Amino acid sequence: MANVKINLIINKPKYSAHIEESNCRIFTTGEVITEQKDFMRGHGTYLEDGFIKSSVVGVVKQINKLISVVPLKSKYVGEIGDVVVGRVTEISKKRWKIDTNSRLDSVLLISSINLPGGELRRRNAEDEQSMRKLLQEEDLLSAEVQNVYTDGSLSLHTRSLKYGKLSQGILISVSPSLIKRRKNHFHNLPCGVSVIIGNNGYIWVAPIVNVEEQGGGGFAQCLDPISKGDRETIVRVKNCIQALSACYVMIYDTSIMYAYEESMKYDVKELLNQDTMYEVGFNAKQRILQLE
Repeated sequence: MANVKINLIINKPKYSAHIEESNCRIFTTGEVITEQKDFMRGHGTYLEDGFIKSSVVGVVKQINKLISVVPLKSKYVGEIGDVVVGRVTEISKKRWKIDTNSRLDSVLLISSINLPGGELRRRNAEDEQSMRKLLQEEDLLSAEVQNVYTDGSLSLHTRSLKYGKLSQGILISVSPSLIKRRKNHFHNLPCGVSVIIGNNGYIWVAPIVNVEEQGGGGFAQCLDPISKGDRETIVRVKNCIQALSACYVMIYDTSIMYAYEESMKYDVKELLNQDTMYEVGFNAKQRILQLE
């Protein structure tokens, strides 16, 4: 008879951290955030009995005297300059429609991309006919938000060599509210993988590729074989990001590396275990709090 491992609740470690800072913990619906005296209420809050209370489950965001609550689970609301990772859903006249985890599909105009070879000229009918050679349905790409339309849909552009078509790697989806806004969302981690942390909650993990040597105006693909060691590292980073998401830890390059270091005492397959996942995420969270 095969040995069956049974995890008793009494033996499970408790991963509840007592955090005093209001901007680090999760507020539930109806919970008091603060008194109204010196603050203004923003999105996700309401006023009752002189107190500002949360109307959604989420994390408090404070800008000067304005207090708002960002929901833990919501669609992406784009801002100009955001880095996003998306998937092509449709090709129409002079544009691609891109799924960016928002309410409406985003738009990438043919005039908003770099042509192969870096040519600078007006787009013509021949360019429109060859759109499918650059991006097809289901292709993944990285881009930047160029404009936000009145209906909330986004206009994207890929006019930099760091943006463009994505080839070999893993796509991970997390809540957009867990993505920490930084100046740089493209990272070559010390563990040997490249990470694009999209503000829209889509994260791309792939082997490190030199974009300048690759060429192709951001649309060339590198299909060289990936070694087993690199594949295991990519999967480990992916599991670490999922562990951070499960523990509601803000995701950025430092938190990913902390989780990666905490995961090294486990095999890659063991990281799929829920208890192991929570332990890795909790330990990474404690290390981040020590920095603050």
